[in-house]
Amino acid sequence: MLLEKSLIEEIIAKSLATGADFAEVYTEDRISSGIMLIGGHVEKANSAKTFGVGLRLAQGLFSVYGYTNSKNPDDLLKLASDLSKSFSADKKTVPVKLGKIEVGTHHKVKINPRDVKQETKVALMQRAYKAAKEYDEVIQQVSVNLSDWVQNVEIANSLGRYVTEERVRIRFYVSAIAGKDGMMQTGGEGPGTAQGYEYFDTECNVEETAIKAAKTAKTMLFADECPSGVMAVILNNEFGGVIFHEACGHSLEATSVSKNASVFCGKLGTVVASPIVNAIDDGTIENGWGSANFDDEGYPQQRRVLIENGVLKTYMVDLLNTRRMDHKPTGSSRRESYKFAPTSRMSNTFIDNGTSTFEEIIKATEYGLFAAKMGGGSVNPGNGDFNFSVSEGYMVRNGKIAEPVRGASLVGNGADILFKIDMIANNLERARGMCGSASGSIPADVGQPTLRVHSITVGGKKGAK
Repeated sequence: MLLEKSLIEEIIAKSLATGADFAEVYTEDRISSGIMLIGGHVEKANSAKTFGVGLRLAQGLFSVYGYTNSKNPDDLLKLASDLSKSFSADKKTVPVKLGKIEVGTHHKVKINPRDVKQETKVALMQRAYKAAKEYDEVIQQVSVNLSDWVQNVEIANSLGRYVTEERVRIRFYVSAIAGKDGMMQTGGEGPGTAQGYEYFDTECNVEETAIKAAKTAKTMLFADECPSGVMAVILNNEFGGVIFHEACGHSLEATSVSKNASVFCGKLGTVVASPIVNAIDDGTIENGWGSANFDDEGYPQQRRVLIENGVLKTYMVDLLNTRRMDHKPTGSSRRESYKFAPTSRMSNTFIDNGTSTFEEIIKATEYGLFAAKMGGGSVNPGNGDFNFSVSEGYMVRNGKIAEPVRGASLVGNGADILFKIDMIANNLERARGMCGSASGSIPADVGQPTLRVHSITVGGKKGAK
């Protein structure tokens, strides 16, 4: 227990004394570490222990938020008193009684990061460095980053929610730079998990991860420039899902929908995609990168079917945004830490499996681009327009994967692209990322099977076909 229950009850009661109709206490205790390895040697290492309490009060559509690093009861009660001055209604103070705390039981770990010595972590990183550096003589530099954190949270509110859980995250990232004759290209791989360090014994082979990064760098070093034009684009599985996440997912969050700032406003129950598209946000996947027992308002995480057979079924909605929308909450509230008020966010978001195979999609494409790996990009959340780079691409000619190409970018609109998906494979995979938005940077999975968009604008330095 991070704070005494009686103190939490007193904080909530004081928060409600001047007219607020909702109060929430979020307490966090976190231990984190990070190591950077460059050239086979530790360049940087750090560790931190943080504690904080966030307090949110609301009345109708108006809310205020404050936080402190103090555990002192007087400081916490003063924070509640200061925030309550935002409201001025006369209200009789009613004692708040919380029930028994609910403890999250999913997403357990076997080897807690707190029990792993730094030498063990560095040894993992050096194995990855060696594998990438020795992949080919064109690999000029390799960097490896390993970060982990153990976050204990406790959430209570005036509606009676009172929960706690431990959240563990590990992220491993390898970047390889290939160079020759003044040209340089980069490849990267960044697996992650909500498991403990058993992840490196069961799912993540650090040598294979490093070789993938080095292979991408070498392939793109010798690739030709990508041609430009409107063409069919095959988006690979795993991180290919970043386009749906960025260009469509954010537009399905109540953060934008409640303010009428989304292209999907007012479209529940209507066709918003090709009938073969099924899109899901699932915060219950066991040990998923974006999973948890509870959302950051203390409500159980859920599996949310966003789009079913092309029809929009639900938005992702946090508790307070239900006051702006005629929509039930979906357990979608998330935040980076106690320093941020929560709001609706994605967890593990992906397009579900289709009925085609990878080979069938390639064979059915006479000419186009195979985006094997996606890079970064930008999105206008108001209208869904996007521009994404392709970090590893190949031309497709006469139903076969042909020469590698570099410098490709995809330009389009998220709402529009959903209708242009005409083939979806059955090879769903997810990839890890960090998602930034109003409530900070949070772990979020993106994913999809390999799929084909029958026409999209491809930017490249080489002339059109």
